[in-house]
Amino acid sequence: MVIHALLAASLAFTALPAQAAAVDCARVKCLALTFDDGPGKYTPALLKTLSKAGAKATFFLVGKRVEERPEVARQIVARGHAIGNHTYSHASLPAHSDNEILDELKVTQEVIEDVTGRRPTMFRPPYGHTDERVLALAGQTELAQILWTHTTLDWSLRDTKKIKATVLKQAKRDGVILMHDVVPQTVQVMPEILKELKKRGYHLVTVPALLRGKGPTPGESYF
Repeated sequence: MVIHALLAASLAFTALPAQAAAVDCARVKCLALTFDDGPGKYTPALLKTLSKAGAKATFFLVGKRVEERPEVARQIVARGHAIGNHTYSHASLPAHSDNEILDELKVTQEVIEDVTGRRPTMFRPPYGHTDERVLALAGQTELAQILWTHTTLDWSLRDTKKIKATVLKQAKRDGVILMHDVVPQTVQVMPEILKELKKRGYHLVTVPALLRGKGPTPGESYF
């Protein structure tokens, strides 16, 4: 257990310089690519693609999938990407009691911190299902709610050409695009997407970098 804790702390430390090196989005054109529902079996390939392109992203992690693939969760942090809480079981939160919602969030916080050494400050409600009660409970858990400006619906498209076209159409300065690293077609077409976005002058950054030091604040909702 001591060795595991030291390893997690070391990985978290090595990620800090990459996170801190975020560009100034007040001066350049930034875009945040976000990936939900992982870590999954395609996530390592996506991480390699992002590294090759010099791009940073934000991953909203499902607690039970972090338990299934702890080494992938550690890779996400070690490569300087931001992470968020996406509940333990990918539950639609408004349908649950206060205690059940708190359990979904708190257990995931503990799982992610135990595995990566990093405690999330952000959460994204599965399916985008949220309300004032969910937001207040997230605030009690020291989490800010991160939504999006555009969603690709890649889980429904399942087509590389359509996913690429959708991302490029949705890309706007200071935008937050929702995708899924568990959708193989998304991961497959990501090299082409990143190449075109960079050609258009976008700096691909994490959500905290996009907020320019003005968050995330617990109990607040963004985008």
